[in-house]
Amino acid sequence: MHDGVVISVKLAIRLREAGVTWEPAPGDRFVIPDRGLDDQTFVLSDMIVQVHELPRATVIGFNGTTEWALDDVEMDQTVWLPREDQLRELLGGTFRELRRGPAGYEVVIDLLGEERTFAADTAEGAYAGALLHLLAAAGAG
Repeated sequence: MHDGVVISVKLAIRLREAGVTWEPAPGDRFVIPDRGLDDQTFVLSDMIVQVHELPRATVIGFNGTTEWALDDVEMDQTVWLPREDQLRELLGGTFRELRRGPAGYEVVIDLLGEERTFAADTAEGAYAGALLHLLAAAGAG
């Protein structure tokens, strides 16, 4: 079980730009930037917010009954806010350790036999920093 903590929108955008893709699943959190909803975090649910595969695109449908309910938004207009467990999973076999450090949290990964440490004030931020480094290293190789 997770506590629902996610990374910042700015960091999530950096991950998306670096190539992290989202396979939507119930419980995932996301935002819809630049549509007047920047401060609103949405959660995929089997009842209210669902993913629909349409011939032209994948859309996220809002099935709410309140008057503010949205209809649909294309997935590429959203930004996924991965949780700590999802970020750790994306690190795969390179992940070695999460620990407390002077800056808050440190994530240690092993990249081709060399350990690297990434620090941030949150565990999610440290995981995201490590993942950004891993993606950059993969792109350079």
